[in-house]
Amino acid sequence: MTVPAPESGLHKRVVLAEADIDRALTRIAHEILEANKGSRDLVLLGIPRRGFPLAQRLAQKIAAVDTTVDPDLITGQLDVTMYRDDLRRNPTRSPLATQLPPSGIDDKVVVLVDDVLYSGRTVRAALDALADLGRPRAVRLAVLVDRGHRELPIRADHVGKNLPTSSRERVRVHLAEIDLIGGSAVNEVVIEDRA
Repeated sequence: MTVPAPESGLHKRVVLAEADIDRALTRIAHEILEANKGSRDLVLLGIPRRGFPLAQRLAQKIAAVDTTVDPDLITGQLDVTMYRDDLRRNPTRSPLATQLPPSGIDDKVVVLVDDVLYSGRTVRAALDALADLGRPRAVRLAVLVDRGHRELPIRADHVGKNLPTSSRERVRVHLAEIDLIGGSAVNEVVIEDRA
């Protein structure tokens, strides 16, 4: 469904609704547990802004399958702002606090969680930030959306949805924890395109 957005000439197409996002996260949580052969030594680090609430949701789903897991003890936030290679070209947001789980990341299986995988540059920055914080046994990547157009040799281990896009399109992930649209919390993934 394509709907003209309030901005002139901008069309918005919903590609994942709330139920689709929930299903994708449930599948990713099971894939993570299967790849890790359980929840032992598992750490989920969300990349702000939307990767962190996605990591929290994944931790809840993992805890629903493995009742020995406390979601708060396996979830953290990894801010990559100061590790980005485009700081001089693009306006940056204020850095957020990096928060590691109490057990840290040394010798853990760290799953980096982000909303959209595009060029791969954010993930490269996350790997640099991670190296400054410790030495995980393994690092994996889980993303809600992989839209292609990679500029670096980076691939996600767990993908909610592959969305082939053109470079002129923008993929927007709206999550209730962060986004209010028209005064309401929204969970959806949309593709925006100028007509």
